[in-house]
Amino acid sequence: MKPQRLVIIGGVAGGASAAARARRLSETCEITLLERGPHVSFANCGLPYFVGGEITNEEDLLVQTPKSLHARFNLDVRVHSEVVSIDREAKVVSVRELTNGREYALPYDALVISTGAAPLTPPIPGIQREGHFVVRNVPDVVRIKSWISETEDSRAVVVGGGYIGLEMAEQLVRHGGVSVSLVEALPQVMAPLDPEMAAWLHLELKQHGVELCTGSAVAAFEAPTDAEPARASIVVLKDGRRLPADVVVLGMGVKPESALAKAAGLEIGGRGGIRVNERMQTSDPAIYAVGDVVEVRDVITGEWSLIPLAGPANRQGRIAADNIMGRNSAYHGTQGTAVLRLFGLTAGCTGANEKTLRAAGRSYQALHLHPASHAGYYPGAEPIAMKVLFDPDTGRLLGAQAVGRDGVDKRLDVLATALKSGMTMDDLAELELAYAPPFGSAKDPVNLIGMAAQNVLAGDVVLAQWHEIATLDPDKTLVLDVRRADERAKGFIPGSMHIPLDELRGRLDELPKDKEIIASCQSGQRSYFACRMLTQHGFKEVRNLAGSWRTFSTATR
Repeated sequence: MKPQRLVIIGGVAGGASAAARARRLSETCEITLLERGPHVSFANCGLPYFVGGEITNEEDLLVQTPKSLHARFNLDVRVHSEVVSIDREAKVVSVRELTNGREYALPYDALVISTGAAPLTPPIPGIQREGHFVVRNVPDVVRIKSWISETEDSRAVVVGGGYIGLEMAEQLVRHGGVSVSLVEALPQVMAPLDPEMAAWLHLELKQHGVELCTGSAVAAFEAPTDAEPARASIVVLKDGRRLPADVVVLGMGVKPESALAKAAGLEIGGRGGIRVNERMQTSDPAIYAVGDVVEVRDVITGEWSLIPLAGPANRQGRIAADNIMGRNSAYHGTQGTAVLRLFGLTAGCTGANEKTLRAAGRSYQALHLHPASHAGYYPGAEPIAMKVLFDPDTGRLLGAQAVGRDGVDKRLDVLATALKSGMTMDDLAELELAYAPPFGSAKDPVNLIGMAAQNVLAGDVVLAQWHEIATLDPDKTLVLDVRRADERAKGFIPGSMHIPLDELRGRLDELPKDKEIIASCQSGQRSYFACRMLTQHGFKEVRNLAGSWRTFSTATR
């Protein structure tokens, strides 16, 4: 039976999607959407681009307004309206109007909680100083843009190297007249990437003048001393560095805003989010929850996770509305597909990374490739650094990461689809993908991933990883560089032996048969050819360095 009164707490992706879907399924239901802020549906993923001027008008960030939602969907949208409590027994929420303080009770038959996640503001001394900002809504970025526009030769410190932090660093540089430092407590930015993939982003940041401070957390925010520049604050790092700042952008992550649900006695998970079933129902069957406030199942590990992304939030809102209105709809977990633009680079991932798989105790094989974005003979081809993780027993795709200047999003979307479908490396090798020289290659990078993995699964080649090189015993292992002399002249693995691939057959007697040989080239293809040659000439212990010099040099730079 369809409810007569549906109340939704919170708008934006999850709440607004639930409201619109519910109306499409029922013309008679009274649907009330309560939003604490001034805007009910805005492009929160687009907020950083307003600061840098790529989005020029504040109004362009507003996806829908209370007026447009009422006109199209007959929704009762109330902004500046905060829900302060939920009475589950009486099925009533208490609402406070923030403009005048008035409180009133609003009954419901079904309730959706879409309160989202709030920016983390740890108890760091001085964190609330003037000139400190978070990036959560439209007024936040309007204030940031106004602040830096009023200060000549601004210095900005972005705290946090996640998606928001990286996008804000890029946009502050783009704004012009702003010197930017980015601070990240972890040794790398963009934690969903493994370190050797994040290293490409480190290089890009530095090449665009961003001072990158990784591996040291913020200890305090202080006023400048008499000997320091007259700035709004000094960001003091735990390693002793002191960074002057006119503006500080806090992008240290988010936490679910689940206090309302917790106070109502709903089940809260170990990560602080609301626990829901596949129908997006909470522990109370009349109450649903969607978006960044909920915990979701990781599709690879099956573990409860917090994965705050707009795409999943939209789908969850639709699924909750389906079930509220009597349709059987299920959410099958989140695989964390995400993409980021950082100056000239595009970086993204889908599925699990190595850190996640190790923590879950899952066996996996890692594969690195550097294929061209389209046919190499057609102008403009760019290499894509790709990393794929797959099950060594079944060949099933477990995760993928990619960084490059062209064609990255296209490959990630294919790999995300393959992961969702449970595809194996054989499936990737057999995919029939669109090809013309300006767009791809006859063997698309996704096909090459499958083919390279097939070689591993068939036992044709054994891989070595970049991080193993530092631990090798030179008395037992030889690194063989099979690149051309001009390539090697630009950099090489210390202690490696050089024999170009085209000379290798005639110089096999120079190689020791009592040592393991790890072959390396520029990206891994020629060294694979060398491995096959050596194996068939009686060399027993031969491995190919995955990703070879491109991966090793970037990861260790």
